[in-house]
Amino acid sequence: MREIPFSRYYGSVDATPLFVVLAGLYWQRTADRQTLEAIWPQIKAALEWIDRYGDIDGDGFVEYGHRNTSSLVNQGWKDSEDAVFHADGRLAPPPIALAEVQGYVYLARQLASSMACSMGETALAATLEEKARNLREQFEEYFWCEDLQLYAFALDGNKHPCQVRTSNAGQVLFSGIADPKRAAKVTQTLFSPDLFSGWGIRTVGAQEARFNPASYHNGSVWPHDNAIIGFGLARYGHIKELLRLTSALFTAAAYMDLRRLPELFCGFRRHRDKGPTLYPVACTPQAWAAAAPFALLAACLGFEPHAALNKIRLQHPRLPEFIDWVRIKSLPIGNSYLDILLRRHGSDVAVNVLKRSGQAELEVIL
Repeated sequence: MREIPFSRYYGSVDATPLFVVLAGLYWQRTADRQTLEAIWPQIKAALEWIDRYGDIDGDGFVEYGHRNTSSLVNQGWKDSEDAVFHADGRLAPPPIALAEVQGYVYLARQLASSMACSMGETALAATLEEKARNLREQFEEYFWCEDLQLYAFALDGNKHPCQVRTSNAGQVLFSGIADPKRAAKVTQTLFSPDLFSGWGIRTVGAQEARFNPASYHNGSVWPHDNAIIGFGLARYGHIKELLRLTSALFTAAAYMDLRRLPELFCGFRRHRDKGPTLYPVACTPQAWAAAAPFALLAACLGFEPHAALNKIRLQHPRLPEFIDWVRIKSLPIGNSYLDILLRRHGSDVAVNVLKRSGQAELEVIL
């Protein structure tokens, strides 16, 4: 009886929009019509869930609460009991609308609109574009905190913003929901000593009430979190900061067993000749931490797949100073493959196609 201590659990407010995002990115990468047609009903069901069940009170934002004592209090990726709080340290009452989740929903609707066009559902595509546009406007109105130069961590159940400096605002950039001028302010704040430890961006700023560099979610550094922020920095053209972040994470990995990034490590400030402080019970390896270096490299290269055009685009590719060259073998796009060699020359990168299978094209925008 119950020999396996874990069972199915559906307390995740972000999994549904991220499923749509994943489907949209897969479609961009592969143009796999058969798979898109097979999962299209599930994509539409996910979009309906966002509108009907994700937005509990109909205010336009996706939020979460919990109905019984066996469920998690917090249902974003920072799911510790004390992870969502106000500037004075008070825990935020539910239902809670997390900043990055609104970004996920925005991106999900944009990608779903593109998929709907491909499926011939033009009316749905137009509706999704309009919903995404409205969400972006509403998000700017309710989440931006001028005093912080950052987006609020969340809105609590009373629609009061949690004015706390967190990495969540960095994940907002990943989705593209942020205004470009405000994205520049967010970037500057993320790399202030308060949030940037020297090894990466902390989950919570060092001046916040619940900051603890040795905690799970309130001051530690998570590689996957930083990688998602890295994609956001690339999206808004903040390449200098992206390269700095990439170098910090790769240097941290050099101090780890087998050079393998763990689930998280402590958010203590970086000191000369000392490595990052390990979090004692961090999972090593962990899938999303293992993917972080590849994600950061893709962000640095401005990697954009366009399978429908049979093209890979590199937008303003850069390599951090510790990487002189990179060779990528059998890079797939649609049914084609490319072997690419990238060499760094100062701040520039030279790109050469070494081998081509199929009709794929490589476009480099310098």
